[in-house]
Amino acid sequence: MLKPLCEQNGIPVYGLYVNGQWVASAQEVLAPDHSPADNTLIAYVHQASAIEIEAALHSAQRAAKDWAATLVATKEALFFRLREVILARRTEIQQLLIRESGSAFKKALWEIDYVVDLIQTMVGEIRRIAGETMPTTIDGRVSLSFRQPLGVVLGICPFNSPFLLTMKKVVPAVAAGNAIIIKPSEETPLSGLLIADLFDEAGLPPGVLNVINAAVSDVSPALTEDARIKAITFTGSTRTGRLLAEGAARGLKRITLEMGGKGPLVVLRDADLDAAVRAATFGAFLHQGQVCMAGSRVIVDASLHDVFCQRFVERAQNVRVGPPEQEDTVVGPLIRLSQCAFIAGQIEDAVSKGAIVQCGGTYEGPYFAPTVLSDVTPDMRIYHEESFGPVVSVLRAHDTQDALRLANDTAYGLSAAVMTENLRDAWYFAQNIEAGMVHINDSTISDEPHVPFGGVKNSGFGREGGRYSIEEMTELKWVTFQTGKASFPF
Repeated sequence: MLKPLCEQNGIPVYGLYVNGQWVASAQEVLAPDHSPADNTLIAYVHQASAIEIEAALHSAQRAAKDWAATLVATKEALFFRLREVILARRTEIQQLLIRESGSAFKKALWEIDYVVDLIQTMVGEIRRIAGETMPTTIDGRVSLSFRQPLGVVLGICPFNSPFLLTMKKVVPAVAAGNAIIIKPSEETPLSGLLIADLFDEAGLPPGVLNVINAAVSDVSPALTEDARIKAITFTGSTRTGRLLAEGAARGLKRITLEMGGKGPLVVLRDADLDAAVRAATFGAFLHQGQVCMAGSRVIVDASLHDVFCQRFVERAQNVRVGPPEQEDTVVGPLIRLSQCAFIAGQIEDAVSKGAIVQCGGTYEGPYFAPTVLSDVTPDMRIYHEESFGPVVSVLRAHDTQDALRLANDTAYGLSAAVMTENLRDAWYFAQNIEAGMVHINDSTISDEPHVPFGGVKNSGFGREGGRYSIEEMTELKWVTFQTGKASFPF
């Protein structure tokens, strides 16, 4: 059980995790952590000062050297223990995700199951971190390559799936032999601290994982530009990602960015309509639409548009909205009340320019009703802006070429999906949609721990998952051996 340092007026106060110890901020600056469902004050969390940041950097750099030299079998054993710790504390993790991030009951369990699968995947990858031998044109030379850990990695994590998406950074970094410093979202600080507690119980050596809670603006220059940080991995908004990329460029650091999305679900004229409606519903409303892969644009062939809208609206109106702890809830609270006002503003702008609200469009407290808009056009904010809420725009495509044009008419390029029974059209869209991931006859929301997850355009660059994470978090070194005497031209 994650234990607080103390209490303040009956509210638990949590510290930072530095060098295997739970510590308070030297400046004793506390930030409140509220439940998005009812705004209940859950906890106070210490915010890192320059002292804790320096301590985390120092301990991570020191620990990285020993961890890199640790035997593969020892690393595997650590992850086997971690898996058992997570399974034993499954209910605790689920309850924290529900309470702190507003995750619905089943979505929280899905996060945990994914992480267990992720750990099993990375255990398999640990023994496959390899280079290669290669031919050479020089007599007596043996030429080969191998991979080495980078050293210290910085992970900056989001609020929407705080357990899963933080573990997608920590587990591969540690498996590859690095130390890592995690900066959780300001909205979900306890989820990051819980991950440290799980690793601590599993026996991870001090310093290999450090957790620093603070606003990105407070820690960004101190961490992103420090020479001890060798790579940055970020999931979050495009605006923040761009700022981090600028800082990484100044320090010539490797960076992986997984940012926003405006995912298209394309429904062609030969699509299975029922399957398309189900895919659209799942892609639009999972976790209140607070998913970077969300299918927030459904592009439907004109011949199916009206009947699709009718069936989609019927299904959307039956999506269960309610408290996240209830097992049948699909749409729970948005992470903050201000997000509801932001989405309402997008809808108001769209309606003023001719869009039609087919259902939803209202909210009560932090609960936004599943919303379907039609007649959305490029002059509307919602056509271009990410909503990060349970709102979807249905667009009419005149033909296949027009559907592709609409799919690509966005600054984002993370995930896309196409509903069709025509193999030629499926392959055409797979090749030509500007997205890092394309799913045929499925939702835009899809992920597995071993696949190359990532986007293009304003959705980012670099890939996470399996060996792709290992490649991002290691350095490839070329080595030659001269078995005889080398000859030189002078």
